[in-house]
Amino acid sequence: MSEHLPARRLSRRGLLAVGGAAVAAALVGCGRDDATGTNGDNASGPWSFTDDRPEKVAADARPERVVAFTGSAAALVDFGLGREIVGVFGETKKADGSVEPQAGDLDVESVEILGNVWGEFSVEKYAALRPELLVTHMYDPGAYWYVPDESKDQILPLAPVVTITTARVPMTKPIERYAQLAESLGADLSAPKVTDAKARFEAAAEAVREAVAANPGIKVMAASGSPDLFYVSNPKISTDLMYFAELGVDIVVPTKLEAGDYFEALSWENAGKFPADLILLDNRGTALQPTDLAAKPTWKQLPAVQAGQVTPWDAVPRFSYAGAAPLLENLAKAIRGAKKLT
Repeated sequence: MSEHLPARRLSRRGLLAVGGAAVAAALVGCGRDDATGTNGDNASGPWSFTDDRPEKVAADARPERVVAFTGSAAALVDFGLGREIVGVFGETKKADGSVEPQAGDLDVESVEILGNVWGEFSVEKYAALRPELLVTHMYDPGAYWYVPDESKDQILPLAPVVTITTARVPMTKPIERYAQLAESLGADLSAPKVTDAKARFEAAAEAVREAVAANPGIKVMAASGSPDLFYVSNPKISTDLMYFAELGVDIVVPTKLEAGDYFEALSWENAGKFPADLILLDNRGTALQPTDLAAKPTWKQLPAVQAGQVTPWDAVPRFSYAGAAPLLENLAKAIRGAKKLT
């Protein structure tokens, strides 16, 4: 999932799905002039958008039937789209029927779910939706997040495709890019829903800066636990952690990185390798949670764990102001309340 940490040791493709050890390309071709659609305010006119491969994606008319990775769809909804989203793929509903966090304010009952787990994507349902645009994240250069490799040759020809880079750039960049895409598809970025969310995001970012200044020296580690390994994420690669670091947060930088440079995988015996005052713990269902980790002696020995300075981490951020603001607010609160331990 995202550019972050795996919940268990897997093959490379499985690793990307569960833990996000994806290799990303530097963002290119993302200037405002390239991003906005032609005749963006006229649904009947030609439309184009230059994505982050970078490729210029064009259509005779503005797409009105969009299928997207669930996190992408939720970001577009946050920026004002609604009925345009007709289908999604990726984790959308939990086993108990509740909505996955990455779905945000997406009305999951009004869209066709083409697949709810990694590797699941119904080509037949997709074709039946008469899609006019496919949207997803891009971690690997030229890769299509959650579009299965084994069926992508059937999927990609059915509609134009837009990918947005969501790694090796700070979180604000994919947020801006999803805003630009939504605007090109007819969203009004001056609507109160959008401007209020942006104001909240900016206030939350300032709250993080203020928390760091008020409580200096707090060392933060972003981590994920699996039965066999303890993963420490790299803030020089992961988009949200990169932005947190820009705000002044002192984040542990792992030193022995796996392929892609996204994280270091530690045996549980070495879980204490990096001193930390505050742990951001991957809160996905695919990762071990505090109740599970209690069985790991070395987890319980970590100073941050003993001090109760562990806070949930949304390791798959939603790339919108509305999606990211709560993450910053929670981070600011955790830093303000942390004590120096190391």
